[in-house]
Amino acid sequence: MLLLFEDGSEFLIDLEKDKKMHTHLGVIDLNEVLEKETGDIIRTSSGKKGYILKPRLIDEIMNMKRRTQIVYPKDSSFIVMMLDVKEGDRVIDTGVGSGAMCAVLARAAGSSGKVFAYERREEFAKLAQSNLTKWGLVERVTIKVRDISEGFDEKDVDALFLDVPDPWNYLDRCWEALKGGGRFATVCPTTNQVQETLKRLYELPFVKVEVWESLFRPYKPVPERLRPVDRMVAHTTYMIFATKVCRKEEI
Repeated sequence: MLLLFEDGSEFLIDLEKDKKMHTHLGVIDLNEVLEKETGDIIRTSSGKKGYILKPRLIDEIMNMKRRTQIVYPKDSSFIVMMLDVKEGDRVIDTGVGSGAMCAVLARAAGSSGKVFAYERREEFAKLAQSNLTKWGLVERVTIKVRDISEGFDEKDVDALFLDVPDPWNYLDRCWEALKGGGRFATVCPTTNQVQETLKRLYELPFVKVEVWESLFRPYKPVPERLRPVDRMVAHTTYMIFATKVCRKEEI
């Protein structure tokens, strides 16, 4: 549950009976929260007013337990659109990490779709599974603890997202797993990584190769002095997209 107070403070909490939460605004009695509905008012022991809200997936992701860098929502939402992931799609997520991008893909693929998530480190796979379970998305995901240099079990998938430090070394494997016209995406934090990836992409049967960067700036929602916030998340990653086509010998 998300508790939002008038001073802008937010608390993302797991509701438990007979528990109290101590904050700078006073003590919050979780029994009182449990008795109320979403949208209702809650007050702390010092009388501060707040509201009980259902958290969005973006709230969960930005406050999630994680041990890895994540794909920020400003990038993950664009990646899902560019991959055109929709209800019923079969998608591979490589380098699942803490599960943030996997969750976004799973929600887009819907209850009739499936995300096949590959992660080399077992401790990360367990954390991702825990997060996906908490968000109610784990049934849409199959997590595999494996080095992707061994290749993918799946063939003819609709989309594939690759999040590894050296994506150019795995593009052959990605091409093999995608269906004809299937969409590919990867992320690189530096330009030299982008260059290496582009070189390899152009050696393979991929078309519609694009490189994007997302710069996203929030504003202070105050009518009398509307202006950008003082700080922003600037560069996070470069996003590379491509679409699989057939090899000449297959035509």
